[in-house]
Amino acid sequence: MLFALLYLVVRRVFGLAGGSRSDDLSKDVEILVLRHQLKVLRRQAGRPRLRRLDRVVLAAASRVLPRPAWSSFMLSPQTLLRWHRELVRRNWTYRRKGRGGRLPLDPAARELILRLARENRRWGCLRIRGELAKVGIRVSATTIRALLRRHGLGPAPRRSGPT
Repeated sequence: MLFALLYLVVRRVFGLAGGSRSDDLSKDVEILVLRHQLKVLRRQAGRPRLRRLDRVVLAAASRVLPRPAWSSFMLSPQTLLRWHRELVRRNWTYRRKGRGGRLPLDPAARELILRLARENRRWGCLRIRGELAKVGIRVSATTIRALLRRHGLGPAPRRSGPT
């Protein structure tokens, strides 16, 4: 967000600096771009690694310069356009709070489910769910079934005759 704001400020400065003569503005911006690139190249040896601030300055300058003058950049036009798209995307995407999905099962409830299942072998998932509901714990039968299977406690045996 900070770099998007900085990008907007730099772009406005480039836009206001020119006045009425756009040819002089283009030349001035091109000189500024070349000086900035020299500064980047002097800062390091080997392949230049641009910082985020460098990308902001170059992307803002590319919006002011006409397309034919983009040959003064040490980058391809596709790279400049990609950086500009990334700046716009970062400005309009916000971090999401937390993760989606179901909340994890409380450890105390988990232990209670396992204890009920071990002590009452003939109870199924629905019966355990009903007993937990009586004490105010809301858990689905599917969650209980998955927990029992994970701990090696299979389903309750089937009844053989009429009840």
